[in-house]
Amino acid sequence: MWLFAGVVMALLTAELDQEDFLIGTLTGIAGLLCYATIIVLSGKRARLLQAVTALLGCGAVLSLLFVAGNVLLTPFLSDSISNLIMTLILLWTVPVEGHIISRTIERHWYVGVVIAMAVFVFQLMLYSVMDPATIAPT
Repeated sequence: MWLFAGVVMALLTAELDQEDFLIGTLTGIAGLLCYATIIVLSGKRARLLQAVTALLGCGAVLSLLFVAGNVLLTPFLSDSISNLIMTLILLWTVPVEGHIISRTIERHWYVGVVIAMAVFVFQLMLYSVMDPATIAPT
């Protein structure tokens, strides 16, 4: 489902191409590996499959929501408003993933959000290293 959501996003978003899909998939896998490492190091290995499934499922739903919002809102709203809504959907992944991680490792919700923010920043940095055009001035 997660991979399907990525394919749909790449096909329906005009700004994305095959390279963006590949880099996005690789950064997503890197994020999952970070979460898996944290879960195992926290001694909650038995919950790993449940947590990864929840992360993938929520990621797929939020990705499809991103695509639906992009496809359905852009024709009716200005680009700046639709971009703001898409950015908010993207940023919503941080508290969602933070909640999943915090429940998995049995820590306070804020600990999960801090972990999710760190993974999010790591993924953005990894994406920019893999695709330098994202940080180049236009």
